[in-house]
Amino acid sequence: MKGKAATGAALLAGYAADLAFGDPGRWHPVAGFGHVALALERVAYAPTRVRGAAFATVLVAAPALAAELLARAAWRGRARRSLLLAVLTWVALGGRSLTREALNVSDLVERGELDQARGALRALCGRDAADLDGDALCRAAVESVAENTSDAVVGALLWGAVAGAGGVTAYRAANTLDAMVGHRSERYAAFGWAAARLDDIMSWPAARLAAALACLVAPLVGGSPRTAAQIARRDGSAHPSPNAGHVEAAFAGALGVSLGGPLAYDGHVESRPRLGDGGVPCVHDVHRAARLSRAVGATAAALCAAARCAAAAAARPHALPPTTEAV
Repeated sequence: MKGKAATGAALLAGYAADLAFGDPGRWHPVAGFGHVALALERVAYAPTRVRGAAFATVLVAAPALAAELLARAAWRGRARRSLLLAVLTWVALGGRSLTREALNVSDLVERGELDQARGALRALCGRDAADLDGDALCRAAVESVAENTSDAVVGALLWGAVAGAGGVTAYRAANTLDAMVGHRSERYAAFGWAAARLDDIMSWPAARLAAALACLVAPLVGGSPRTAAQIARRDGSAHPSPNAGHVEAAFAGALGVSLGGPLAYDGHVESRPRLGDGGVPCVHDVHRAARLSRAVGATAAALCAAARCAAAAAARPHALPPTTEAV
């Protein structure tokens, strides 16, 4: 029972570490995971779904199992178990880095340094930026902040709350694999299919929670919860992603801007549906999106910790009333 409350404290500690320090500067475990995935891909690659499914299964299950075994080994020392979850949560989160990179793009756009802003956008997303003007760069930054608030913040906290060390590790592995191979390019259309579907499934609850929280805290950026919720319901499912559209629509409604429109990945041009009723995001809106992202993350951390503490209280045995003997 006490372990559930300790899980909540560990999630808050991991979130606080991300706020204070951001991503580890050196020896980042996610970067190491990426190197391992690339090495395994060179050996295992074949343009088939079966081979891709085996690739994704190994790379998600192995680190998740290792994390769970470490947590179970530390069970007798509850402080060690909580420390492990706090560290894994910190490693899995990317909230501070997300807002920092978005604000960097907006600051470069504000100074008119568009070439540098196009280069800086690569730290946020993989879309082609060579032809993007200032408005398109700001739109890309806001869309990336919205989507990654779910992927890099809410998802990690939610899976840590639900399944502890193994859960947060599995989620981060699946999310990283999706970014690496979950593309629609010729090379990964079949091989990356399983990684993309797994990420969709694991991100489904986080995207809905992130969208709901964005609506809830909309007043902190001058928005209306009711309007944000209406736009999230109306436009969220129009996006080609089963998850990203819900968060982006909620952010669009909270910020009073329009997202979506033309974009390109690896030379492939597509037109995304319009989300929201406002104008094109500007530099100021990127700052507001970063503020909204931080509010959503803080609220998600508090909710996940509170849920674990509530579960601990509910599971605690209640004292039975004393019995009286008949005279």
